Amino acid sequence: MKRLWMIGGPMGVGKTTVCGILKKRLDNCVFLDGDWCWDSDPFIVTPKTKKMVIENIGFMLNNFIDCGEYENIVFCWVMHVQEIIDDILSRLDISECDVLNFSLICDEDVLKKRLYADIEAGKRTPDVIQRSLERLAGYAALRTVKIDTSDMDAQEVAEILMQTKET
Repeated sequence: MKRLWMIGGPMGVGKTTVCGILKKRLDNCVFLDGDWCWDSDPFIVTPKTKKMVIENIGFMLNNFIDCGEYENIVFCWVMHVQEIIDDILSRLDISECDVLNFSLICDEDVLKKRLYADIEAGKRTPDVIQRSLERLAGYAALRTVKIDTSDMDAQEVAEILMQTKET
């Protein structure tokens, strides 16, 4: 049975880094970062672009699921409301997949520190801090397994994910 690893969390929590580790550690694995399906400059958020990115994600994940070469499909994105997760899953043929839903979270101060480091490194713009903090509280309401990454590095988080089954 294939496994679809759905990993959400606020910007700056370490999703992409952790998923890159999982890609290397899981057997026959492919990794899709939802941000890659909407990498534009300028970054335009409208109903049309939101629809487009969800369709892009659904298309790519279905192709990975359909491909017999992959046992593990790892997907990450900022999925801060249940409707996003449900919308993506509703587009997928997961009849022969175990779906593992996780949310990576961390303490507000830790998140700020990580985001400031990304800003200093030129990876993010300062407006990311407020947006990320505003979304952090919403993860508690999601039907996902929560992993608090506050006191862990990416390797430790990946190890916990690999040992955790969805409840």
